[in-house]
Amino acid sequence: MKHVIIGTAGHVDHGKTLLVKALTGIDTDRLMEEKKRGITIELGFAHLDFDNGLQAGIVDVPGHEKFIKNMLAGAGGIDLAMLVVAADEGFMPQTVEHLEILSLLGIKDGLVVITKCDMVEPDWVEMIQEDIAGRVEGTFLEGKPVFQVSAYTGQGIPELRQALGELVRKVEEKSLRTPFRLPIDRVFSVDGFGTVVTGTLIEGAVNVGDPVEVMPEGLEARVRNLQVHGKDVDTAFAGQRVAVNLAGIKKAELDRGDTVAWPKSVRTTRMLDVRLRNVKNSQRTILAGSQVHLYHGSSVRLAKVVLLDREALQPGESCYAQLRMTEDLAAKPGDRFVIRFYSPLETIGGGVILDDNPRRHKAGDQGVLDALAIKESGSGDQRLIQAVAEGGSSLPALDKLAVQLNMDKEELGQALGGLCAAGKLLEPLPGRYLALSVLDGLWESCSALLEQYHKQNPLHAGMKVAELRQKLLKAADQAVADAILAALVREGKLKRVAGRYALADFSVHLTKRQNSIKDRLLKQYGGYGLETPGLDEVYGGFESKELTDCKQVVESLVSSGELVMLTPQICVHQDVYRDVCRKLCAYLAGHETIALADFRDLMGTSRKYALAVLEYYDKNKILKKEEDLRRPGMNFWDISQYFDEVSENG
Repeated sequence: MKHVIIGTAGHVDHGKTLLVKALTGIDTDRLMEEKKRGITIELGFAHLDFDNGLQAGIVDVPGHEKFIKNMLAGAGGIDLAMLVVAADEGFMPQTVEHLEILSLLGIKDGLVVITKCDMVEPDWVEMIQEDIAGRVEGTFLEGKPVFQVSAYTGQGIPELRQALGELVRKVEEKSLRTPFRLPIDRVFSVDGFGTVVTGTLIEGAVNVGDPVEVMPEGLEARVRNLQVHGKDVDTAFAGQRVAVNLAGIKKAELDRGDTVAWPKSVRTTRMLDVRLRNVKNSQRTILAGSQVHLYHGSSVRLAKVVLLDREALQPGESCYAQLRMTEDLAAKPGDRFVIRFYSPLETIGGGVILDDNPRRHKAGDQGVLDALAIKESGSGDQRLIQAVAEGGSSLPALDKLAVQLNMDKEELGQALGGLCAAGKLLEPLPGRYLALSVLDGLWESCSALLEQYHKQNPLHAGMKVAELRQKLLKAADQAVADAILAALVREGKLKRVAGRYALADFSVHLTKRQNSIKDRLLKQYGGYGLETPGLDEVYGGFESKELTDCKQVVESLVSSGELVMLTPQICVHQDVYRDVCRKLCAYLAGHETIALADFRDLMGTSRKYALAVLEYYDKNKILKKEEDLRRPGMNFWDISQYFDEVSENG
């Protein structure tokens, strides 16, 4: 599903918040001070649902000059702009500045809304509309629709909503193959949950349970919970406003302006090579050595401007430059930024990052200028992508590619890292790469395999992992195959359920009788504990006409993990199995091995059932048998990692 952010922009008290409320029914003023003063101070958020099933988030940004940094924090993830101009005042200083900022941030489409049309005569509104046409000339809003509305009377609101829906429909979907990144614009704590951060997810997709790195500090954490528009979700996608509950990190360790990202996907820097533009309406010349405020995402840094091919940058001009900061910043090539004059604060320019980890340059170095021209045009990337594609599903390694391309290993690593950060390549394993064209080909084969499997086995939760590995990636070793399948899961195409893979949109559909049998079986097994009767005895408790359905339901429950089949006759409820695993993990935390007798006593069961569990562990390589003892096996992390999460979540 497409995820789009619409941003309001305009002067203070021009009716942006009331307009959002008229469109969505949501009041984005959440602070008492905002309601008292009648202006937006912090970022406000709402969601707008359209009749065609699409949904967009709306960011209501502050209009007052004092709160322009908050406007910049919200503008980074905007896909479409809604420039708001009040009919009784027309274009004002912050209207001009907001429009310049949106242009600097690369916003490509949007529309203009004249608010408060009920407060003035129609002739006056027409005059304002003519003035707007001249003001937006040469910007991305030139020739775009202008709507005359009133949030109080409802005039023009249905037409505006329809136009926004059409714009949302035309927005290109964001790639989910880019590692996720979320600039933080709020940090707070929630009783019983801990640290929560909010922001617009500008790249990729983030899942509950994902590890994260908070930059620029490099702090490690894990996603405990996700919310989009106040509802819990398993996955959040680029273009959505997201609240992220982080485990393993304290509120005091985080600040607005930090970035939550997939580990090792974003670098920190104190220098940036950029294409810098001085806005046309600027009243200032940007001089070599100027001190500026650099706005990137939700962060603000002091920076020194080093112009690389001139001494001064006049309004309307652009050039290559290096920005040198006093603090670390987490950024990527291709990111947009804005600069404001040091004092007094006013927007003077911005541009795009070309290199996020450059060396210190001297002005006038032609070699540097030529290299930046190559980075800006993107030449050379295709050669690297093709080399990775030739390696197919083997995930060619950095060392091999360096020899193949006759490139310096460090230089190649940086180039490949940049392509991965831009979503043009994947790095499923450290130092191992995968071309998107290869992954697309594998997905075609994978989807065909699973479609056929689901058709033949409609009550199974999915195909066993080992079977899918064998059929899809026969020549690949297990680590490579699992990494490729995990990449398809991260893209939302596959899901993994209890050691099986299924198409993301597949679900088991039981008949009314089968659902009744399922409820009965789960209730029975939930009461048995570990010492369950054999399956033949369980089947004997059902009428003969229910027997076929009963066997099919058991098979379905085993495939989904709701029942765990220890032996062909012994099944246990998943909650019982988890309790057994929890006790085993606790025991092995203080012991290197465990004997059958010790395990039997630990579980308080008979030798028969203790042995059934241990042999199940042996078969799945969760434990490794050594004479009369067992120690953690290669897949022990399957259960130990899970119960680490359980203990952290209480």
